Amino acid sequence: MTFLSGGVTIAIIVGFVVIVIPMIVASFLKNVEAGTIRLVSWLHGGTVIYRGPGKSKEIPLLTTGTTISSKVINIDLDITDQTADIDENGTPRPIKVRVLASAIVSVGDTDTLIKTAANRFFSKSDADQLNTLTDLLSSSGRRAMNLLTHDQLFSAKAAPTPRALAAAASAGTSVAARPAAELVPADTSSLEDEDDPLAVIIRKACSRELTDLGLIFNSLNIKVVQSEVAEARRRQSAAEAQANADIVAANQSRRAKEAQLEAERAISDKQRELEQTKASNAALIAQAEAKRQEATGLMRVAELDATQIAQAKADAAKVRLAAEADADAEAIRIRRIAEATAESIQKVNQAIEAGGESYFRYRQIEMLPQIAPAIADALAQAKLVTISNGDNGGAPETTTNNITNVIQTVLAAQLVSRGLIDTGTTSGNGVPAAEAKLPSALGAGTVKR
Repeated sequence: MTFLSGGVTIAIIVGFVVIVIPMIVASFLKNVEAGTIRLVSWLHGGTVIYRGPGKSKEIPLLTTGTTISSKVINIDLDITDQTADIDENGTPRPIKVRVLASAIVSVGDTDTLIKTAANRFFSKSDADQLNTLTDLLSSSGRRAMNLLTHDQLFSAKAAPTPRALAAAASAGTSVAARPAAELVPADTSSLEDEDDPLAVIIRKACSRELTDLGLIFNSLNIKVVQSEVAEARRRQSAAEAQANADIVAANQSRRAKEAQLEAERAISDKQRELEQTKASNAALIAQAEAKRQEATGLMRVAELDATQIAQAKADAAKVRLAAEADADAEAIRIRRIAEATAESIQKVNQAIEAGGESYFRYRQIEMLPQIAPAIADALAQAKLVTISNGDNGGAPETTTNNITNVIQTVLAAQLVSRGLIDTGTTSGNGVPAAEAKLPSALGAGTVKR
């Protein structure tokens, strides 16, 4: 029993340590998540603020705690109102404008703002919180639109920016109670560097109301600003832009066309130069071809002349060889004829030497039919003139001697022409042997030479 009671005691102690003590500690220390703020109030009225992530010290029955969100709150705004435009005469000419924007607010950083937000803003339901912020920002936006002209809304950088509430916020007066002429900053260096005057005025206009709720204004994003005038201007600008684009396109097209024409002109000039160069080259080629053909013709003529010369030389050589052969053959023939003639004359001379007067008389009788006409013709053509001086027997004897000489000459010529006398054989006094024997054979006197 003692052992069992000791084990129960140990189990109770261990359970107390493991379970009860952590529960007690957890009841004294609460988790503060990121994006939340824990407010702990004590009995004496003091409040301690814990910003997450972290732990908050709380004592049950002695403290009261609450948690609020420290995350930013995004509110979409759709504001429609009129601008503060006036005409040249000072008459108000407001223009209806619609603004779509997005505002971001959050809990303030100071303990006072956090306590105010916890008591005045986060004590409401989520729907009431959203409606409150929407109404507050929309009313501030409408007041800002009533203070700005149409051009200031659509051209923030070009138009003067009446930055609102620089002096009004410090003085604690409402924007609605201040005239628009006074909404000009006294010291622009103290204001945020923002370009959109609508955002500046909305921020300055709602800053006090947000402070009363424990909130601060972080930023305002103007999404769309719409108006009939802006739409008309937009269409006009679009038309002008389209016209300018068309003009630019037309200019570009014209420049492209001019560039194309210039390129085509340059190409045409180059083609013309190319054609001229081709024609010049063709003329040079034709001249070169003509010269080549002329040179070829001259070469062919030279080859033909050389061939003809070679042929002529060959023919001349052939002719010369043929002539030499013919000459040699003719010489051989002449030598043979001469040898035969000499041999025949020698035989005749031998016959004359052997026969003497009998041979000549026989030949005279044999040749009488041929000799008689020749002698008659010779005597007919002979012009015999006899001049006698009384010496040597007188004229009859001289005439007889002349006739005898003619007959002897014709007879000798006939004998020689017929090969009956050897002209190469002479007597002792230089007269051919046959001719030396001719007078005795003819029965006449001595032949005078």
